[in-house]
Amino acid sequence: MAKIIDGKEISARIRAEVKTKVEHLAARGITPGLAAVLVGDDPGSRVYVSMKAKACAAAGILFDEHTLPADIGEDSLLALIEEINKDERIDGILIQLPLPAHIDERRVLESVSPHKDVDGFHPFNVGRLALGNPLFRPCTPYGILKMLDESGVCLDGKDVVVAGRSNLVGKPMAMMCLARNATVTLCHSHTRDLGRKISAADVVIAALGRAEMVRGAWIKRGAVVIDVGINRIGEKKLVGDVEFEAASKRAGAITPVPGGVGPMTITMLLSNIVESAERRFSPWRA
Repeated sequence: MAKIIDGKEISARIRAEVKTKVEHLAARGITPGLAAVLVGDDPGSRVYVSMKAKACAAAGILFDEHTLPADIGEDSLLALIEEINKDERIDGILIQLPLPAHIDERRVLESVSPHKDVDGFHPFNVGRLALGNPLFRPCTPYGILKMLDESGVCLDGKDVVVAGRSNLVGKPMAMMCLARNATVTLCHSHTRDLGRKISAADVVIAALGRAEMVRGAWIKRGAVVIDVGINRIGEKKLVGDVEFEAASKRAGAITPVPGGVGPMTITMLLSNIVESAERRFSPWRA
């Protein structure tokens, strides 16, 4: 059976390190700050913002929430973001997605200062990531990289399949693996013979958004499997994008769902906020 890569345990260790960094900053009179912008009353978004607020409080990070009506005009939202860009208390800005249909999501994300873009979504930060000189790394791929590091998985020379081509996970994940000297194949739901490609991989990172689409029989014996997906079956059961039971009998190491990648995303958001605060007061770090 595969070794379980425990995201909760790894996340707890990194959060402790983040808290220590925050305490060191506090000794210099510096409090890292995050501004969260929530538009509308989507229940899922509300839960995510609350989770981030709780995580910031536990780490000693200032959390400044802006909750706006769903019918707010795009220009009004952009004006608010410009105010936050100038707010010296704030090191990171989080735009909680999704936004209402009448708002241009890309325009809003691009209005965030690249130097406060702790989600790593701004084209400036995407470009720096592609060039191998990142300012902010997107939180979920960054968390996956940390999980691999903490589990002793070296990507140098490895064959890595990233299944999923989203701007949030798949594409940046592929670039981050390339930067570690992996040979990367980026697949997606239209890839022909997906199973054959996955079966040749030393590391599989599944982010397709389809329940158990990656079959356990496809996994190369001894491979490392990172399952980014979280899909609800029925009212209670949560499963990933990988057929866990079958895959765990072949893999060398695997993440569970839940309790794998999920806890790492907010943890790396905290890490990015602290990095931003350190950079703001030590500009040579940029």
